Amino acid sequence: MWVQVKSAPNLMLAEMWKEFFEGEGIPTRILPDAEKLEIKENVPYKIYVSRERIHVVEEVLRKL
Repeated sequence: MWVQVKSAPNLMLAEMWKEFFEGEGIPTRILPDAEKLEIKENVPYKIYVSRERIHVVEEVLRKL
């Protein structure tokens, strides 16, 4: 199961969050906001992580 942990206003920032979390060993997915039908760079994206790793995400975000 995947849990949303962040949102990003565009694809570039979503990919930055994905790289950051994956650099910490956290499997990550990014998906465009379901309310927007277009998949482009300038639509909001949601960042999801595996539910099993949510405690690691919380710890990493606390250190930021």
